[in-house]
Amino acid sequence: MSPATTTDDRPGSATGRSIRRHVGAVLEPRLGIDPRALAAFRIALGLVVLADLLFVRLPGLATFYTDDGVFPRATLAELFPGFESASLHALSGGLGLQAVLLAIGCLAALALAIGYRTRLATAVTVVFLASLHARNPLVLNGGDTILLSLLFLGLFLSLESRWSVDALRSTDPDADSGTTGRTDRLFSVATATILVHFVTIYAVNGAIKFQSEAWLSGTATARIFQLEQFVVWFGPWVAELGTEFAVLLVAANWAWTALLCGSVLLLVVTDRLRIALVLAFVGAQLGLAATMRLGAFPFVMVAALLLFLPPRVWNRLEATLTASGRDFASVAGSAGRRTLEFERAVLPSSTAWSLSIRSGPGLRRAGRVVASVVLVCFLLAVVGWQLAGAGFVDSPAATPDAVEDASWSFFAPNPPDAYWWYAWEADLEGGETVGTLTGESGAIDRPPDAADTSPSVLWKRYGSELRHAGETPYEPLAAYRCEAVAAAEYDSTPEVLRLYHVEQPVTPDGPVGEPNAEQRLEYEC
Repeated sequence: MSPATTTDDRPGSATGRSIRRHVGAVLEPRLGIDPRALAAFRIALGLVVLADLLFVRLPGLATFYTDDGVFPRATLAELFPGFESASLHALSGGLGLQAVLLAIGCLAALALAIGYRTRLATAVTVVFLASLHARNPLVLNGGDTILLSLLFLGLFLSLESRWSVDALRSTDPDADSGTTGRTDRLFSVATATILVHFVTIYAVNGAIKFQSEAWLSGTATARIFQLEQFVVWFGPWVAELGTEFAVLLVAANWAWTALLCGSVLLLVVTDRLRIALVLAFVGAQLGLAATMRLGAFPFVMVAALLLFLPPRVWNRLEATLTASGRDFASVAGSAGRRTLEFERAVLPSSTAWSLSIRSGPGLRRAGRVVASVVLVCFLLAVVGWQLAGAGFVDSPAATPDAVEDASWSFFAPNPPDAYWWYAWEADLEGGETVGTLTGESGAIDRPPDAADTSPSVLWKRYGSELRHAGETPYEPLAAYRCEAVAAAEYDSTPEVLRLYHVEQPVTPDGPVGEPNAEQRLEYEC
């Protein structure tokens, strides 16, 4: 009798293995991620979150996240009852809890950046940011929600595999680097999900632009640079240059549209072509950061673009640093060892609370299946939401209007045709009327720069969301303004205060006509 034929010896099995190898060879360079790219992504996300908390949220903590500010918990409960019940930040209206939670968020972001207990740090950061965003949805933009989605997907990725304290912890403590680990691409459902998710953001935005006459005529970019509430830093110079040389902004309009539509190539091309495409997107995002007030958004997108850089880039980076005497591996290893030494000194029994869960192959396999299902459902839900928000598909009948109207559209399909600001007038007890609505001539006073009327990016976002709101969110703003007027050096206190939303129409060539003021609320102080 001939020996029994095993499963692996069957011709069909060999063919199956060959097909899997071929498919893997095609997909891995496109949907896989270099471990060093994951490390750079982790570091960038941690630093972006930390910078956002320290330089954007902290200065506005009392104003936007306490009951004494412009958005108290009562207003949150009336407008967003689900968010009010879900947010940890809504447990108290005082400044103390907000400061404590902000400190926890900063520590979690720092731990994420250095790769210290990375998965726990990522989870804490996700929970913290979700709670913070739920506390005041009126100061969010697309960058905040994209950041949260990337952090959530980071829970399923090996962010700690390179350049981290955790990588050092899992290797020989006396090693020179904390960077031992795989150097080939990691390819999984998780890596494919985050790459496809990110590309979809760009691709849908590019598709929406074809619904717009402004983008198709090449005038959208020029009009955007006339929106003074967004344009800062080098933005006014670009707007002036575009007025004198209109062809430059027309070219920028078409270049950006073409780049967005070509974003799907990030999942198609490899090696040098992919590097060139990534650099083009990075340049565009840094250009936005240098000319427009968009908060963390451009830096979030740059952080995600790092995931697409192939091994060639990281090999060259490591070789260059080593040749220049600034070996990143040694620096990371030294920093990691100091962190572990500090941990052992502060928590001598750290091994007692750092539990390792031992599980059998069956349980691990089940865990991978569950994670894959979660990731696929997440991707389908987010892509479906984007397509519905863009009007490409119908939303489910039970979808709330706030969710249905939201999307990551970013000046699409049509950029605004006016810039705006808020003005106020107050009648004082002495009979005098003071405020910022009109000038000495009695005409509406157009500020030299509308961006200056919003002291921070949070004020700009808040004002943008108020444009389409009813009276409810205006009342705490009016009370806040009454207190500010009362504290100012006027001869008497305010009795009545009026809030106005003012718009200045614009074309690609600049402002046209006169500003239009609409009274939104009259409030007794």
